Amino acid sequence: MKDEPEALELKQRILEYVGSEEYEPVKVRGLARAMGIARSEYGRFHDAVRALMKTGRLMLGSGEAVAVPGVTGRIEGVYRANPRGFGFVVPEDPGVHGDLFIPPGEALDAITGDIVRAEVVRKKKGARMSLEGRIVEVLQRGNNRFVGELETSDGQYFVRADGNALHAPIFIADVAAKAAKPGDQVVIEIVQYPSATRAARGVIVEVLGKTGDPGVDVKSIIWQHRIPDVMSDESLEEARQAIARFDPDAERSNRLDLSSETIITIDPVDARDFDDAISLERQADGTWELGVHIADVSFFVKEGGALDEQARQRGNSVYFPRYVIPMLPEILSNGVCSLQEGEPRLCKSAYIRYDEGGKVLGARFANTIIRSAKRLHYEQAQAIIDGRPEALEGVEPRVADLLRDMDNLARIIRERRLREGMLVLEMPEIELVLDDENRVIDAVPADTSFTHTIIEMFMVEANEAVARLFAGLGVPALRRIHEDPDEADMKELRQFLMLMGYTFAGTSNRKAIQRLLDSVRGTPQSYAVNLSVLRSMQKAEYSPRLIGHYALASEHYVHFTSPIRRYPDLTIHRLLDMYLAGKFKNKAGRKDAPSEKELADLGKHCSYTERRAEAAERELKTVKVLELLSNRVGEVIEGVVTGVANFGIFVEIRKFGIEGLVRFNELPDDWWEIHQKAGAAVGQRSGRRIGIGDVVKAKIIHVNIPARQLDLSMADEGLLEQMHPDGLPRVKAKAKNRRKARMTRRGR
Repeated sequence: MKDEPEALELKQRILEYVGSEEYEPVKVRGLARAMGIARSEYGRFHDAVRALMKTGRLMLGSGEAVAVPGVTGRIEGVYRANPRGFGFVVPEDPGVHGDLFIPPGEALDAITGDIVRAEVVRKKKGARMSLEGRIVEVLQRGNNRFVGELETSDGQYFVRADGNALHAPIFIADVAAKAAKPGDQVVIEIVQYPSATRAARGVIVEVLGKTGDPGVDVKSIIWQHRIPDVMSDESLEEARQAIARFDPDAERSNRLDLSSETIITIDPVDARDFDDAISLERQADGTWELGVHIADVSFFVKEGGALDEQARQRGNSVYFPRYVIPMLPEILSNGVCSLQEGEPRLCKSAYIRYDEGGKVLGARFANTIIRSAKRLHYEQAQAIIDGRPEALEGVEPRVADLLRDMDNLARIIRERRLREGMLVLEMPEIELVLDDENRVIDAVPADTSFTHTIIEMFMVEANEAVARLFAGLGVPALRRIHEDPDEADMKELRQFLMLMGYTFAGTSNRKAIQRLLDSVRGTPQSYAVNLSVLRSMQKAEYSPRLIGHYALASEHYVHFTSPIRRYPDLTIHRLLDMYLAGKFKNKAGRKDAPSEKELADLGKHCSYTERRAEAAERELKTVKVLELLSNRVGEVIEGVVTGVANFGIFVEIRKFGIEGLVRFNELPDDWWEIHQKAGAAVGQRSGRRIGIGDVVKAKIIHVNIPARQLDLSMADEGLLEQMHPDGLPRVKAKAKNRRKARMTRRGR
């Protein structure tokens, strides 16, 4: 039977759209929306897509995305292995293909992080085609060194690598070469990668110390994440020379001298470097002028020198509990670049004028020299604002007045930014309490004084002001960008929230997200909802692209305020120097500025080093918390259900900021029906329901520090508060749904 002309035309439109170079693979409904198909026409559209799949002209790729068969052949990308034997290749060009599934036994000897070439294979599944792959070549190893504890069994020595990059044990032939002993934490270099038919083999290149000894965990994380932690002799010598040349009196004639103005710093109580300071004046006409003064690191770190190259390589500082790997030598970051109280310091200053409602009226910039009148920590500053008598003792009235004005303006700015759509997630942070040997003995909620928000608002405003300057000049800059959420992620968020009983349109409209976040603020379900919103967002990164910052509702944004610890900020300071020198008054003067290509490459690098630092910081916190919990096996602890999978229930232990897994054989004795799509497990005998957002009590039953795993069991009376105590909403008792639901019994 021949197609009607309208059907042929629709099929041709679909093929042309999917075959275009601009097309990025999406699911069928996403394709309909992208092509402007009306809701009333979706049925006909779906039939056309299905017919094209049957004839092999279209197919579903990874993630159920519609693709043309031309994507078969070979792709290159990064391999991600799963402990259960399968894996995925994440393509270098995601517009060509989604993540490619690699079945067990088809990974060659690739491990997580390797760049590989995979052959794409079309598989017929029922009435449609799908794609799988097999790795045919490892193009570049992502990692050849791993860290783990040396173990022995039946006369063989081996190491199980910490983390999740390599799941197979690495066998060691000669442990005597480095005098390593079982129980030592060691660094292994792979000499034979594991495959389906052979084991991994390696050699010990360094012994870090006895597993569990103080400081060994930090060394392990540094090695594991390949974080450079040794300053080169050349950079240290260059830093010494820069300090020797520094003469603040000689610089006064070249800068705006603010030494007599009331300028203060507010930082954490244990901060060692202070790179931002604040001044604020209320004008006679009711307007404000905020001064944000940032340490002028570019004065000491010249582009192209040994210091600069080292800072560029590191990208940022890395902050561990009681241990910092600085981007710059500490003789700079804790010395002449730190805005210490009473000391003359060089700054780049942004002055921003506001009307009484917090609207920006204008901005100006200058190279300055300041002398901080007072160094305060957040809690101390808040106590002064609150007027506590003990906090006001010894504090000059001008400092107290400045703090009260700062509090006033910051609240006005925050209200304005919220009206503009700024998103504020309620993700409670914890602070680890350490003993003298840096072992975790407890965790407490982080300080939430409004003074944190004061500084945050002022830093955001300064970053925006500088970004607007360069955007207005048409000068390329390394921006801090945050893209709008992906449509598919918003759909997943909507589905997740429905499981929790919340109505959400599944849109990236910030006002809708604000209303959602406000509706759960302060409730037991707040963490699960806020976490789901966070996971639906794109990651912020560094790029010269002019696309703004979604979460901040900012059209133009850069990082300017932390050049001591972030290399992108240092590049902005150098651009600001060029502006202040008058180089951007005409196009000819812009030739010295970095090109878009140079900035794009630098942005990729700095985004990578930032992710590396975040991963390392997060993992070390996890290790330290697991070390503590390993001594608390058997204790019952409170948490919130954050996910339900076909193998168990994920529970976030909020006190310690760590997630554990309750496997289904550790649930109370019952027959448990698993509704993954509903995010819940239901006991068929008792009628008990455990679902996402529920507050529960769980028992610690096993801690695996090398694998970063916390195993829990659900206490018999562990359900403290339910989202839906009256049953399982939104799960209709259709036969096909019951067939898909997994039945499991404790002990089965």
